[in-house]
Amino acid sequence: MKYQSPKGTRDFTPEEMILREFVMSRIKKVFESYGFDSIETSVFEDLEVLNAKSGEEVSKQIFKIETEKDRKLGLRFDLTVPMARFLANNPQLPKPFKRYAIAPVWRYEEPQAGRMRQFYQADIDICGSSSMEADVECIACALDCLKILGFKNLRVKLNDRKVLEGFIEFIKKKIPAEVKIEFSDLPIFRAIDKLGKIGIDGVRKELEKIGLRPRQIEELLKIIKVKGTFPEGLERLKKLLQGISVGMDGLKELEQIFELSKFYGISSLLVPDFSMARGLDYYTGPIFEIEVESEKKIGSIAGGGRYDNLIELLGGRFTPATGISLGIERVIEIMKEEKMVDLAKTRVKVFVANVNEKVKPDAVKIAQDLRKVGINCQVDLMGRNLSKQLQFVDEMKIPFALILGEREIKSKKFKLRDMENKKELELSLEEIIKKLKESH
Repeated sequence: MKYQSPKGTRDFTPEEMILREFVMSRIKKVFESYGFDSIETSVFEDLEVLNAKSGEEVSKQIFKIETEKDRKLGLRFDLTVPMARFLANNPQLPKPFKRYAIAPVWRYEEPQAGRMRQFYQADIDICGSSSMEADVECIACALDCLKILGFKNLRVKLNDRKVLEGFIEFIKKKIPAEVKIEFSDLPIFRAIDKLGKIGIDGVRKELEKIGLRPRQIEELLKIIKVKGTFPEGLERLKKLLQGISVGMDGLKELEQIFELSKFYGISSLLVPDFSMARGLDYYTGPIFEIEVESEKKIGSIAGGGRYDNLIELLGGRFTPATGISLGIERVIEIMKEEKMVDLAKTRVKVFVANVNEKVKPDAVKIAQDLRKVGINCQVDLMGRNLSKQLQFVDEMKIPFALILGEREIKSKKFKLRDMENKKELELSLEEIIKKLKESH
């Protein structure tokens, strides 16, 4: 019986890694253009750290690590909590602290399209700024990452945790005699966040389980279904939440985000979605998700929000913070489905083929000369004849073959075969180097 990779994980071929590294390198370049610098944290943390304000659902998904002693550890489920712990331990760092990380995280959940149990996130955070411009900059940066990869038809869904708290206060006031609702004790956020997955009837059943009465449920569903453009949607909710300070504070933050987004040229992509809650309990203000219209219904490909209390919760000073993560797996799934990129099968540019074993030392020397000037190449390591070497070059889709025999060594003119059109040129090594550097 063959050993398989654990459920929810997968292996990547060299060809797949070329695509993954291409995507990550493009994203990294955009992150750095916005002034984010990278840090690296441990892949595992104390469970106490991971459980701090992660939410009941996420806490269940943490991979626990068995140790010889009683210390309780777990694999990180996102890149934000370890960063917050790092910043709590390093309060002297200048603010705003802008960091990025592109790394794997783990969640014990049922594997699905675009989401495995081990997956990569590309994460940025801005810590130290309470201005909504920090949130807007994170959104704009994530959008630029997706645009540079070729994504179109993007939209940014926006909501605010304070607005959601305002909804709860509203139904308390609207129907006070039905039942007393303790906001902090009820998973109402998680129920309404499932609207897109389980529909209105499914959410209604979830709210019934929580203990809300029918009139309260209908009032809440009516509010979260408020639609419209950004100014229109906000105005409608202002009338509903009049006199509820926490809700009005949230609407004010959303209004500021919309106005600031005009400076970044992204206001037309913003849409309000008052059913969105996001699963992590550490969010305290604006929350956002980026979706793309595509044949593959894969959900959001980026998401984040403001978490002003997390760093303090982990033992640091009060530090307002916000951030966003791009899901690398989901991004790549869509790119493959939509045929958005056509990359090489290998990074090898040229194969130095030897006609016989007598000229093999010369083939190795030429390969070394090519490597010194930055040209990726291979030589035969299998003792194959020339025909089989060229067959290998074809199979690997290596663009060029440099064919080397005794005549070529004497004349110092070598055959360079373009493997796509099968044309050959006789060139000096200097001419070959120039041609290989010019080709794409």
